[in-house]
Order: sequence, then C-alpha cells, then structure tokens
Amino acid sequence: MYDLIIIGGGPAGVAGAIYSARKKLKTIIIAETFGGQSLVSASVENWIGTTKISGLELAEMFKAHLRAQEELEVKEGERAAAIVEKGDGFLVTTQKGSEYETKTVLMATGSVRRKLGVPGERELEGRGVAYCSICDAPLFEGKEVVVVGGGNSGLEAVEDLLPYARHITLIHRGDSLKGDPQTQERVLADKGKVTMVLNAETLAIEGDTWVRGIRYREKEFGEERTLAAEGVFVEIGLDPASALVKELVETNAQGEIVVDPRTQATSRKGMWAAGDVTDGKYRQNNISAGDAIKAVLHIYESLRVSGVV
Repeated sequence: MYDLIIIGGGPAGVAGAIYSARKKLKTIIIAETFGGQSLVSASVENWIGTTKISGLELAEMFKAHLRAQEELEVKEGERAAAIVEKGDGFLVTTQKGSEYETKTVLMATGSVRRKLGVPGERELEGRGVAYCSICDAPLFEGKEVVVVGGGNSGLEAVEDLLPYARHITLIHRGDSLKGDPQTQERVLADKGKVTMVLNAETLAIEGDTWVRGIRYREKEFGEERTLAAEGVFVEIGLDPASALVKELVETNAQGEIVVDPRTQATSRKGMWAAGDVTDGKYRQNNISAGDAIKAVLHIYESLRVSGVV
C-alpha cells in the first residue's frame, strides 16, 4: 500500500514526486517517459534557474533528480491504464498488468497538443515545427513564421511572436477568426508584420533538416499554394489527458479536471491533480511544478491529520 501514486512524468509529476519523497511518503511515480511536452523542444529557455537547455537534457535532469530520492519508487516505461476506488483508497493498473494500491493519487498526466496530421509535421517537430509559442517564440527572432489556427491559441501565438519574428502569417481553415474580438484587434493591428490567410486547408509542412515552407489549399477556388517559412507554430488547441479519471472526478466542458486552486484537490476525496490536465489558466512548466508541490504539501497535511503518516 502506497501513501501516494503520481501519474505522469512532466514537470508536475517530477516536482510532486521529489517533494513527496522529501516528506517521506511511500510514493511511486508511473510514467511512460519523462520531460513532458518539452521533451521535443530544441531549446527551453524559461525553466527557472537554467538559462538554456534542450528538452532531452531537461528530461535527463528530471530522471537524475528522481533517482537521488531514496524514498521514491520510479516506474518508467509504464502507462497507467485504469484507476478504480478500492476501500478508502485506489487501485491503479498499468498496461503491463501491474497493480498498485494507494491511499491517494496525484494526476499529472498533462495534455496533448492537437496535431495537424499532415506530411512533414512529425518529421520536422523540434526542427521548425513548434507547439508552444511562449516557450519557443524567442528562437525565431528575425524569421518568417507561420501560425496555423484562428482561435485564441493562434492569436496568442501571434502576440508572443510579434517581438521576435520578422513576419507572421496566420493560416486558418475558416472564413473568420474564432478568437475573441479584443485579442484579434490587438494582435492584428500591425498590418505590415501580420498577414492573414483565411479559408485555407494546410496540406503539408515542407523541409529537410529544418522547416522551409508550408503548403496549403485555398478552399474557395481549390488552388494550392506554397508559402516560404522558417517556422510553423501549430496552435489548434489542447486535449487534457484526463480519460483515466473522467468517471471519478469532476471535469469541465473541455475535459479538464476541476481543482481547488488553493490545494489542487479534485472533487474526489483522496485525488489531486496538477499541471495541464487541470482547469488552471496557464500552461507553463514552472506553473505545473508549483501546482504539484502545492498538491503534495496538501496531501501530506491531509494524511498527517488523519493519522495515516
């Protein structure tokens, strides 16, 4: 019987596991990989205390920090497949058939960025194809950049890129932008730096070792065009990885786990959540880590008050 099982290997899961070990809670962290969405980033420049680091290097730092915790059990390469209530706690089953009982659970499964699913996207991810404008905008200083997506995510990406990119083209498949009017007005004010292409279906991202362009079809006339670019930001939304617990906890219309922002507690007693899987407003590594630390401190306090630890 574990005091705490943490599911997820991104900044939230790792930070939570380290703090749990320091509190000497009997803890296991289960993750297919470590590093979270930053794993594919060529350069992470906003992880506090580190000026510049690749996503792969950050993941290795995470694992090294975890291995240094004597009170912690790490299950890498396993994916949690089911969580059910059992007695006063939970039973977690992995895809390999392993079963673990726990008094509490911290969900740190993050979210999955929606992909275009077009040729070149997967091959050039981390080589000009990016999914986090806040994280990667400074890497595209002085470059021609395309943003795909006409909702708030796309508009906010344009806003993040404005101080850096030489020129930004916003491509949207609809005939009008979906983002709120104030955001549209703010980010599209600089007509010389931002161009809009509406009613356009993205067909492929082109390049070899780095992005060199994007191919799209004008939906109205069916004409295909190629636009030169040195970067493509895919900003068509996120899907929270909350399927494991959607029958156990309250989620919102987007599928995000609803949490108490003071403690990260969910609607289910004994279950907490942190990071991008929650209904928190911002999606940042440092914020996810802080949320998880807050959750673990509350978990420890709850177990201590109940006399469990």
